[in-house]
Amino acid sequence: MDINYELYKVFHHVASSLSFSEASRKLFISQSAVSQSIKTLERKLGQPLFVRSTKRVLLAPAGELLLKYIEPAIHLIERGEQQLMDCTLGLGQLHIGASDTICRYFLVPYLKQFHEQFPQVPIKVTNATSLSCVDLLSQGKVDLIISNYPNSRMDSSYIQKTVAYFNDVFLANPSCFPLEGQELSFANLRQYPILMLDKKSTTSEFLHNQFLQHQMELIPEAELSSNDLLIDLAKIGIGIAFIPDYCISQDTSELFILKMKEQIPKRQLVAAVNPSLPISPSTKEFLRLLPEKTDNNETTT
Repeated sequence: MDINYELYKVFHHVASSLSFSEASRKLFISQSAVSQSIKTLERKLGQPLFVRSTKRVLLAPAGELLLKYIEPAIHLIERGEQQLMDCTLGLGQLHIGASDTICRYFLVPYLKQFHEQFPQVPIKVTNATSLSCVDLLSQGKVDLIISNYPNSRMDSSYIQKTVAYFNDVFLANPSCFPLEGQELSFANLRQYPILMLDKKSTTSEFLHNQFLQHQMELIPEAELSSNDLLIDLAKIGIGIAFIPDYCISQDTSELFILKMKEQIPKRQLVAAVNPSLPISPSTKEFLRLLPEKTDNNETTT
């Protein structure tokens, strides 16, 4: 089917904003030109893409389906154009995706080091869960992600290097939960209020899977979006927090790590790129700065 790319571009702007006038403003063309482009695309595809009324514009079922394919395609084209400019003008922009926790406890020193070496390169960081970061990467919205692994949305082809290994631990306030020195099983632990990250996180997936492997269901007391908030709630005795051990600092000295009967496997922090796209010059330089860890936590060169 021979359809002009510009028609898809207009469709993407209208579908993203659900506004013909907003698409007109962003594309620097008249609203009537936007409307005519959508009518032409609908005619070529043989079905309506939008449901129009005097008050609002909504996506029709065909429009919703088309947007799922057009949106990542548009982003990939824009990333390709940007990388061509980068090759001409220098390293270009570095755009990284990572969770708040990974940014705070791992990424900041390497961003500082990169900025000192390449002060002319703009750095952009998009915060999202490790699961959502894979979506950003596959859509071409970021150059690189630092993610917890295993990650149900990412296979090993994405991984450039393992930058850290870590353990997940249960933290509690000893004055509220006098369990220090005791060895607890998952069955014992279910008697206490568990605080953990929400279901949109790899950490939640991981812990639920650990319980399922022992034929048990985990029902947490609270599911939050911040490891720091989990630690704060554990400090005041609301419950027992499940967090990555790299979040432990002097601020958590009043808490203790529960001793578990079941061994909880190590996880990884990985640097990942989209395997179907070329790696930008700025991404290559940033990857060189990151350590590469083996499973015994030694750094390789």
